[in-house]
Amino acid sequence: MELKENERIDDLEYKGLKIIQNKDGFCFGMDSVLLSDFAKEIKDNSNVLDLGTGTGILPILLCGKTNLKKIYGIEIQEKVANMAKRSSVLNGLENRFEVINCNILDIEKYLKRESFDAIVTNPPYKKQETGKVSKQDIKKISKHEITANLEDFISSSKNMLKDKGSLFMVHRPERLAEIMYLLKKYNLEPKALRLVQPSIEKNPNLVLIKAVKNAKPFLKIEKTLIVYDQNGNYTSEILKIYNLQ
Repeated sequence: MELKENERIDDLEYKGLKIIQNKDGFCFGMDSVLLSDFAKEIKDNSNVLDLGTGTGILPILLCGKTNLKKIYGIEIQEKVANMAKRSSVLNGLENRFEVINCNILDIEKYLKRESFDAIVTNPPYKKQETGKVSKQDIKKISKHEITANLEDFISSSKNMLKDKGSLFMVHRPERLAEIMYLLKKYNLEPKALRLVQPSIEKNPNLVLIKAVKNAKPFLKIEKTLIVYDQNGNYTSEILKIYNLQ
């Protein structure tokens, strides 16, 4: 596999899977790994969609953790989408992981409406005019709602999911009220919620959410996931998620 300037191949240390990343771009973080674990209940032979796939970390991990039939990764940035495509080939996943280079607002030009059993997404966390803005376009688009906002991700999910299909999302707790409002607005019923804390002393900095299209109301609040123990080491659950235990 020929790499381009500043690219590297990272070993995901899970079933031999690897990913191509650019050290100057936006590399995947723990949030994507935690979301892949949260969504591993995706049923066998499911058709899955990843909105804002980046370099393809979620599809690659989910191909290893589930028996999904096929997953499509939507990525607006051409260079990033190209890395994801090459990572699919690198892992021999061409028949299970396909990358489409487009804005999530244009999905229906490429894929059939209401044809997916599950959707996963790790959307930009920050509104366009908030937070520290990266000077690099790749990082800026990955972190800020420049090409599509939270409502766009949620409305697109509603349009692409089958009846009773599931949406799995990771986001920031400070936007939880907005997330819940938008999910309900688009008939995506919140069914499971899990907060993630860096340590027992710190406030949650991530939230994992599962919603089901046209489902009846019933929300399960799962046990908070703690990342580091009192000694600054990964907790046993994090080690298990990372396949280190």
